Amino acid sequence: MNIGIRYRATYHYEETASFSPHIVRLFPRNDRYVRVTRGEFATADSADVQYRRDLFDNEVARCFYPEKLADLDFRLELDLQLTERNPFHFLLESHALRLPFTYQPAEAAALAPFMATCPLDVPLPPELARPASPLPSVEALVTLNHWIFANLGYERRDEGAAWSPAQTLATGRGACRDFSVLLAAVLREHGLAVRLVSGFLWEPEDTPKEDLRAESALHAWVEAYLPGAGWIGLDPTNGALADHHRITTAVGITPDDISPIHGWYYGQKRIASRLEASLEIKPQ
Repeated sequence: MNIGIRYRATYHYEETASFSPHIVRLFPRNDRYVRVTRGEFATADSADVQYRRDLFDNEVARCFYPEKLADLDFRLELDLQLTERNPFHFLLESHALRLPFTYQPAEAAALAPFMATCPLDVPLPPELARPASPLPSVEALVTLNHWIFANLGYERRDEGAAWSPAQTLATGRGACRDFSVLLAAVLREHGLAVRLVSGFLWEPEDTPKEDLRAESALHAWVEAYLPGAGWIGLDPTNGALADHHRITTAVGITPDDISPIHGWYYGQKRIASRLEASLEIKPQ
């Protein structure tokens, strides 16, 4: 199947400002299920755009702005060829069949940065805490992922940092990035290596509306490393495993690592601004 993605984000400032280099992470990671057939990116005419691979092997655009601007604009056009993917098509290694399990030494050495836990500052609900005895790994992951979907309310929040797990649990709701940070913390408490993911979520037009949260949007989810399966995507916002409808553009350890657009302005005072953004994802 072929789809087209058209994205635009414009930051309007009340007066001209100088800008730091901005990092843009909006470029799909090509694999056998996602192939970019055309990609065009543009920002301010005076900008110097340099394409790089970052620490996590994400393709990024580093944008340098030599002039002061009142409007900072980002435009992206993508044509993609998607191949259907069954997210359950894998077999686990014998040492990973039941959760919690222990990674083999070589795995643990490579995955250590993705396993570091942080204080949660709040007791986890019993359904998210470590079980008293091991459970089948896939069943346990599906259950943890679905609990967040079924028990926390979804809200769209286009700007601002991700909430902490404690804030999301206390509030009882959150945006996709809040749910992802919560699930990552929970899975790391279970001893898993986990990375945060950002990208595009596309659902066909005939998908029942009651089954959708954050459809055709910039989206966030997580990937857990399961020996034998590799990095497996889990979308707590929708309570589903990640298939070809989730198009990865960045992976990392913290929310800042996967921010679609990251940068700031320089000034001696606060300059009021507003964001105007649009996203269209359609079959071709």
